[in-house]
Parts: sequence; structure tokens; C-alpha cells
Amino acid sequence: MKVLKFGGTSVGSVENINNVKNIIHNGEKKIVVLSAMSGTTNHLVAIANDIKDNKASEAVEKINVLQETYIAVVDQLLSDESINAQVKDYVSEVFQLLVASAKKTYSLQLENQILAQGELLSTYMVNCFLKQEGISSALLPALDFMKIDADKDPDMAHIKSHLKDSLDQAGDADIYITQGFICLDDQGAISNLQRGGSDYTATIIGAAVLAEEVQIWTDIDGMHNNDPRYVENTKPISNLSFEEAAELAYFGAKILHPQTVTPVRADNIPVRLKNTMNPLAFGTLINNDHSEIGVKAIAAKDNIIAIKIKSARMLQAYGFLKKVFEIFEVYQTPIDMITTSEVAVSLTIDDDKNLDKILNELEKIATIEVDRDQSIVCLVGHSIVNNQETYKLFQVLQDVKIRMISYGGSSNNISLLINSKDKIKTLSKLNDYLFELVTL
Repeated sequence: MKVLKFGGTSVGSVENINNVKNIIHNGEKKIVVLSAMSGTTNHLVAIANDIKDNKASEAVEKINVLQETYIAVVDQLLSDESINAQVKDYVSEVFQLLVASAKKTYSLQLENQILAQGELLSTYMVNCFLKQEGISSALLPALDFMKIDADKDPDMAHIKSHLKDSLDQAGDADIYITQGFICLDDQGAISNLQRGGSDYTATIIGAAVLAEEVQIWTDIDGMHNNDPRYVENTKPISNLSFEEAAELAYFGAKILHPQTVTPVRADNIPVRLKNTMNPLAFGTLINNDHSEIGVKAIAAKDNIIAIKIKSARMLQAYGFLKKVFEIFEVYQTPIDMITTSEVAVSLTIDDDKNLDKILNELEKIATIEVDRDQSIVCLVGHSIVNNQETYKLFQVLQDVKIRMISYGGSSNNISLLINSKDKIKTLSKLNDYLFELVTL
């Protein structure tokens, strides 16, 4: 069995939903994971923010606008009068729930319930559309089996057993439709896997059923060798290893959720990135193959904060770094890059939620310098730190001020910290040298 995930753009219009139908209707059994229709989650976030700000009337206005959008899609998608009426009833129930939510006191639990409605709407509509088209399909409610533990990791034992139960209860079908993104937390309340989490849902399910392959369908022909939003003439990468894909996803490649490959690596379940608008394109295949050596791709991660921690007490002392790391652990703030010297350590974070508290603790043991508006540019490829030509990268960037370098911690990754205003220039220069064969 294969697991196929379709993102918000793929189910964002009647035309695209028809494309999805044509892709999945091939007689093979599969589980299909769907995101919310494009724009829906942003709209729901705005509604939750209005509730948080005690703007109930503004929230209701946004709810009404969104409901009109869905009614229009239903009328275009579903020509069968009975099925059309059935789906409109469901849509009405969902939006009545949202209106009732607008009158409640805000809580994170309420927000999570609001955000879950996007995936519930898209899966219900698409499942009914498939039935209208005479396709054998069944709905698998993700909240019946998707669960995370107290550390927000997938509870695989729960997922495997409850997914099996859900499949048994659904009965025989060619296509099983389920929601991406949403799940239950360790207390049984509605939660989610954060933005982009539908990719993660797909690979968690793929691992649970030992899928033949997991396919992530988006609106681009696979992972590109640079960021097409900033650099011209980027090209899709045909093959990546799990390690390379994980590095690229973590350091800014938007096509994948950072944790996507984690559930399937151990069982070597391939992940294939495909384009809904161009299904014949090869896309990108991610597996355990490390045969290709050299830089394959460049990614950039923005909104980085660099912190320099300087203290004479660090010189020839043990335990100083432990104290530093414990501060970040207490405030649950991951560190991206780190470099050290005799009396200083520089590191980066991308989460400023507890920055003031962290700085207050650090200032008790050291002098602190903070630089905002930084970006990490990451070069990824198998064994690139051992490549004889790697040193030339720094010649290419001789007019770019590099704040930090992470080199050697991973043989597959070289990371550079630069000012965000230099990001596009840096991506373009590296692209010209690495992929356009510009010589020095």
C-alpha cells in the first residue's frame, strides 16, 4: 500500500481536486492524506486571533466569508443533488461550531479545535466527491488514531493499533481519505503537528502500515537545488538521501516539514516528492542512497538570532558550556549553530519566545551580544566537507560578511550565518558557482 499526501494548493480549487482524483484513481489501494484547502488555515488563524483579542464580531464576519467560499466550491464540485445537500449540511455544522467558538473565551485548546476544521472540511468534501464519481473510498478520521506524546513525538504504538482498527471499521475500499496536520495530544485534546504537518502525518502513517512508498504531492516538481523564490533557473533534484533531505527541510526548504523523513528512515520507506499540476514529472526520490557526492542543494533559514556569550571564566574551565546549554534547555529553545573560542561561544536560535528570559540568565555568567535579522545559508550534499573543491566556496563569497561557519559537525552540511540583507546575493553567487558552472 502507498500513502499519498496532497497539500492545500492541490485541493485548493475544483480543477485541482479533479487532478487529485485522476492521480489517485488507478485501481491501487492507498491512503490519501489531505491538507486544508489553500488559504483556509490562514483564515482560521485570523479567526482565532480575533477571539483572542476579544473581537467576536470580527471573527464572525471572517467565518461568514469563509463559509460562502466553501458553499461556492461545493456547488461547483458536486453536481449530484443528494450529495451536494449532504455536504452543505456538514459545512453548515462546521461553521455553526466556529460561530459558537467566536463567543467563547480564548484558549489554546479552543484555537486547536478551530484550526482542525480546515482538514475536516477538505477530507469530507473530497471523499463525497469521489463517491459521486463512482470511486470506492472511505473516510478515516485522523483523530481516531493520530496521537502525540508529552514530548510532542508521535505515539507510534497507539497510532499503529488504532489505525488498524480504523481501517478494519472502514471496510474494504480502494482509497482511504484522512486528515493531515491534526492529532490528539497526550491528554486526548485536539492538537496539531504545526505548519506543514500534513507531510509528517503521511510519513507517520507510512511507517505505521510499512508502506511501499510515501508520496508528497505539491505544486512544484520536487525539491529544487536552490530557492526558486529568490534565484532564477533552479532545477529539481532527482535523488536525495534521507540525511540530505532532513538537512534541507530543517534549514529552510519549504517543500518539506522538517521532521518528514524521521518516521520512515529506519525502515527505508522511500519518500517521493511530486507535482500535482505536472504528474508525469519525475520529482525527487528520497531514500538511503548515498551514491552521489558533492553539493546537491542550497537552502536558507530566516529570522535567526545570533548570541555571542563571552566570559573569562570560560578559559580552561569545565562546566561553563553545560551551564549555557542548561539555560536553553530550561526555556525549551533549540540551538541551530554553535562555534566556540577560548573565552566565547556564539550560537543561533530561531525562536525568540523566551529570549528575554534567556538573556537575563546568560548575563549572570557572561557578557552578551545579540544580532537579529540573520539568516543561515546551508549547503547540503553527501560528504561535501571532504570535497577537494570546498575551499573555493569561500572565495566565491569574499565580499559577503560571514558571521559564523558550521563546518565538520556533519559531513553532509556546511552552514553559514550571514546578515539577512545579503541572503539573495549569497544564494545567487553560490548558485552560479555550484550549478551554473561558473569558474573562479
